[in-house]
Amino acid sequence: MSRQQYRQVMRDHFPAEISLNIGQTTLIYHKQVYKIKQDEGGFVESGLRYGENPGQEAALYRLVNGRLALAGIKYVGPEEALVSALAEGDPASNMMYGCGKHPSKTNLTDVDAALGILRYLQEKPAAVIVKHNNPSGAAVSRTVKGAFEKAWEADRVAAFGGAAVVNRPIDRATARLMNGRYLEVAAAPDFEEGALEILGRKKDLRIFKIKNIDKLKDYSDFRFLDVKSLMDGGLILQQSSRNVILSPRDFQPARAERKGVVYAPQRKPTARELTDLVFGWAVEQGVTSNSVLFVKNGATVSIGAGGQDRVGIVETAVFKAYRNYSERVCFKRHGKSYKELLLEAERGQAQQALIQAIDEETRAARGGLEGAVMISDAFFPFRDGVDAALREGVSAIAHPGGSLRDWESIEAVNEAVPPAAMVFTGQRAFKH
Repeated sequence: MSRQQYRQVMRDHFPAEISLNIGQTTLIYHKQVYKIKQDEGGFVESGLRYGENPGQEAALYRLVNGRLALAGIKYVGPEEALVSALAEGDPASNMMYGCGKHPSKTNLTDVDAALGILRYLQEKPAAVIVKHNNPSGAAVSRTVKGAFEKAWEADRVAAFGGAAVVNRPIDRATARLMNGRYLEVAAAPDFEEGALEILGRKKDLRIFKIKNIDKLKDYSDFRFLDVKSLMDGGLILQQSSRNVILSPRDFQPARAERKGVVYAPQRKPTARELTDLVFGWAVEQGVTSNSVLFVKNGATVSIGAGGQDRVGIVETAVFKAYRNYSERVCFKRHGKSYKELLLEAERGQAQQALIQAIDEETRAARGGLEGAVMISDAFFPFRDGVDAALREGVSAIAHPGGSLRDWESIEAVNEAVPPAAMVFTGQRAFKH
């Protein structure tokens, strides 16, 4: 497959307007059409560059009329448009600035996935980097630059070529930092003076201004209609999920009963652990299940997404934590990735002792997992997943609860040295 195929523009044949009738409600959508500059010169009007892959036609539709109302649930309406409102050169709308490459379907869905997480992280400057519809890293900080830097450093490998979305205007310092990284998309509610000029120096960077990011907290109460198309043409409709853990008070005490014996954790989470657990549960809303993630000091340490078994995805997340840690150390110390240095060492172009030093430091730090918290989108059917995290020094765990073997997981945190904490969310966070 040639690189040229990634730059092609598909002539989509989707209609300019579509409508969806649900009971007595008619929802009307208009297709977003853009002038796309072609490599051979000239412009063509079309929908998206292509879909998930070159060769797939795709179009973006915006809801322009109708608001769904089912059982008194509040759904989003036309005035709450975010990604679907992106237009070119229209200051009155969410704006797509001139880019070297027109966005594809994956660029827009990655930004949407980041916004789905950011709606629960509005109290502080926050950044989420999404790759293939899963966050590679997420963080909060005192500044937007600090949040982006922490999110990037959370997983330097997976962040490469991702979509970075922040909930505060991008200033020049943040723009310069982003310019030093390879990103597909940078999105923000606004850009301070000089920031756009800096970002515009990146040839293929898509730059989105989404004004309603500053109102994302309101979206935590909204539902949207989630439509899944089956290969036989059928549809599955569901209302979107809603995060109910918005503060430490929303957690439930972990508790289980077996043969008349009540099991409960010996230790309660600290204030810092609770803050990280709330943050982690917000990030978990945007991770493909089965999933677990580790969080420490307002940033993800590693994210395990899309596993088929609970203990396996814990082990994957542990592996990624170690990898992420060694990558950070290597880049800070040698200005290159761990894999690059390893290849140089194998070729005799660098000392093996450099690799050994990084490995020893990573093992000593347990990949940054000591004192981290773990969040799981579903309960642990066996204690093996909990034990795998506790062996790395994880100090607190949040999961929905509800397993017949919850008592084993509680027993595991009590047997840890020192004892770990555990809370229940009371809700599952599957995302398929």
